[in-house]
Formats: sequence, C-alpha cells, structure tokens
Amino acid sequence: MTRRLPHVLFAAIIFVLIGTCGWFGYRQWLAGRPKSAGETTKKPVAIGTLPVKLTPQARKNMGLVVEPIKLDTYSRKIELPGTVTDRPGISDRGVVAPVGGVITQIHIQPGQTIPRSGALFTLRLVSNELHTSQRELFKASDEITITKEKRERLAELAKDGGIPKARMIEIDNDIRRLEATIAAYEQDLQSRGLSQEQIAAAARGKFLKEITVTAPDESEMAEVAPVALTSQGDSEPDKATFRFEIQDLKVELGQQVETGEVLCVLADHRSLLIEGHGFAEDLPLVQRAAQEELPIEVEFETAEGKDWPPLPAEMRIHHVANTIDPDSRTFAFYLVLENQWRAYFHDGQPRLLWRFRPGNRVRMRVTVEKMEKVFILPQAAVVREGPEAYVFRQNGDLFDRRPVRVVAEDRESVVIANDGSLRRGFFIAQNGAASLNRVLKAQSSSGLPAGVHVHADGTVHAAH
Repeated sequence: MTRRLPHVLFAAIIFVLIGTCGWFGYRQWLAGRPKSAGETTKKPVAIGTLPVKLTPQARKNMGLVVEPIKLDTYSRKIELPGTVTDRPGISDRGVVAPVGGVITQIHIQPGQTIPRSGALFTLRLVSNELHTSQRELFKASDEITITKEKRERLAELAKDGGIPKARMIEIDNDIRRLEATIAAYEQDLQSRGLSQEQIAAAARGKFLKEITVTAPDESEMAEVAPVALTSQGDSEPDKATFRFEIQDLKVELGQQVETGEVLCVLADHRSLLIEGHGFAEDLPLVQRAAQEELPIEVEFETAEGKDWPPLPAEMRIHHVANTIDPDSRTFAFYLVLENQWRAYFHDGQPRLLWRFRPGNRVRMRVTVEKMEKVFILPQAAVVREGPEAYVFRQNGDLFDRRPVRVVAEDRESVVIANDGSLRRGFFIAQNGAASLNRVLKAQSSSGLPAGVHVHADGTVHAAH
C-alpha cells in the first residue's frame, strides 16, 4: 500500500497539468479567433432597465422641457364642430317698402353704415290706398271743422230756446263719428310709415307724394349687450352710437315696388350664435352639459390678432334644438357669441370690421365628465409600444423610463392614473418622449451607457 501511494500522486499531478494546459489553450483559441458580425464583448441589457443619459447640449438640441407633476382634476370632453351663424331676430334685419311706389333715390350702398333712423330710400307714391286715405282724412278733417263751427252757432241760438235739444245731440253725434273716422285714417297712414307731421299735413290738404324709408329707430331695436366701438388705431374705446351696416341691396333706381317688398338687409352682428352639431350618441352628454351649465371650450379659426381683446375661452350652452335633422341624423345646439368690432373711415364715412362673421368655423370641447386626483401630461410626454405606455422621469443627468396606465386622453392631453407608478413631485419630461425612447433602445443594445453603473440592489446610477 505504501509503495502504491507515489504512483497515485504522480497520476493526479499529471491529470491536473493536462487540464490546466487544456483550459489555457482554449482561452487562447477564443482570444485569437475572428468575431462574427454584431458580436460584442458586452452583455446585452434588457430595454427599459437602463436610463438614458443626456448631456446638457443634447437636452437643448431636443428642446426638452422637464416639470414636476401634481395631482389635478381632469374634465373629459368630446369634440364637436360648429359654425358661427346669425342670431334670428337680432343679427340681420330686412327693410320693406311701407307702401307701393317707385324708387327715386337710394341713399346707401353695400358696405356703408347708417345710423338709427337714417335715410335709406325715397319712394314716389303710386299707392291708390295711400292717396285715398290722405284724401278721406282731409275730407273728414274739413267736415269736422265745419260741423264744430255749426255747433257753436247753434249753441248761441239754443240759449234762447229756439233750437231743440235733440238737434244739438244729433250734431254732437256727427262730431264723434267724424273724430272716429279721422282716428282710423291716421292709424292707417301711420301704419304705412308716415310720421305725425306728415299725417297732420295731409289733414290740412298737403298730400304726401314721396316718402323716405329710414332705418329702425331706438324703440325698434332688439336688446343686445353693449360692445365698445373703437376707431382704427385708438387705444381707448370710443363710446359712439351703433350704426347698421348695409349688407345687401335688393332694389334699383326706377324700380316699382309693392307694399311689403324687401328693399335692403341691414346687419347688426353685435350678437351672433355658434351652432354646434352632434350625433344621437352625443345628445345625452350635451343635454347634461346644458342642464349643469358646464363650460364649453371654443377654438376659433379666427387669428388672435394683437389689436383685439382675448378670445372667449369658455362659454355656456344657450339652448339645445328640439329637432333632429332627418338627413344627417344630427342635432344642433347653440351658444351666444358677443361680437367685437372696430371702425375705420373711408371717404369720411365710417366702416366696420367685425371680429366674427357668420360662416366662421369653430371647434368645441364639451365637458362631459370630471376625473379627480389624476396626473395630466401633454401628448408628447407619453410614448407607446403596443399596449404599454411610458413616461420618462429625470434623475440628475439620467432619464429612466416608467410604465404608466392611461385612463383618458384627448387631442392635447393624456391622463395618467394615480396607481403608484408616479408620485407628486416627480420631474417628468413634458415632451420628446419618443426621442428619449429611441435613445434608450440604442443605448440598451450596446450595454451600459458611458458613466453609468449598476448597484448590487439593481438600481442604476451615474458614476462620479
């Protein structure tokens, strides 16, 4: 047994030497063989486990904006189209011929402005009814004058008992009948557009042969909110009296018109409507917004303009239409829009520049639901990969990707659930999430980025 021990030790030593030589030979072979394409010495790292490291210059090149997040209330909205329209009974007003006649003068032209009660047209009267009313008014006025004079003479004779009392009663009845006739003809002439002075002249025998058609006066104006009229270049509003704008001229010189025929259309666009449209599934949401007076965000296609006041940011629904269009199967709802204008002068005459005009398109966001205690981020702050959504949190020079749950979104914002993936005070990139995600993929494919190390607990930090 003692003689065999040296042989066993010798064999073991030989075996160890052979194994060691084989191991070193294998290592030398690995070091010397050519590497295949794409093979690297760094161990691949899963995307998302490493942060993105950006230099200050890179952040400026990307225009990266980082802000702390906070819990907020999100109002879920639906977007619906709309159009600015006339407000019936207020925006446009047709002027009609009060009597039949021939147009002898046109005092206005489209684009001009006219004050209240300003002259619009002169008509030469050809109405038989008007001439008859003036003639009968004159006859009745003359007869009542004669009858009253007769009564005065008879009243003197009645003092001596020479005139029966019944005769005096008969004359008084004649006077009352003539007064009623005069009042009827005066009302008829007044309804045809004659003034009190013109009616009084007709009663004296001075018949009216021409009539001037004027713009509505103060008593005929509908109630609208006052808006300051400002002149071009003025910084302070000029409290000038409102003037109608001639929108459309319907007649020509020498044209014969009938009673009630439209002569022109006057524009009063101080108050307009926004007509929105929605489908049947939107009706309960819009009705709820109208009932609860929820705010409606309105985006106008009109440019802001430095010389105009700010556009209205929020409005309320005035009313919802009670019918549905049978062709498009849509319903309408309306918002009141108080218009703005400016004045300038051309050839000494004022002209108007309206801020909003019928036909302007708008986009409305109707609030239908409110979400409490959520994070609201811009669309550019979230990047998606299939069903996953990510944001990037700043940690010094590093940006690490964090998965989040999206509970709602619109054209501008993304709503993130408060489920622990984010916390108040986190500094989150507000834009450039897609670019950061591309940089992350490039860095992850080549292993750890420069100046970054992984701790034993799995956290990643920049090396100092």
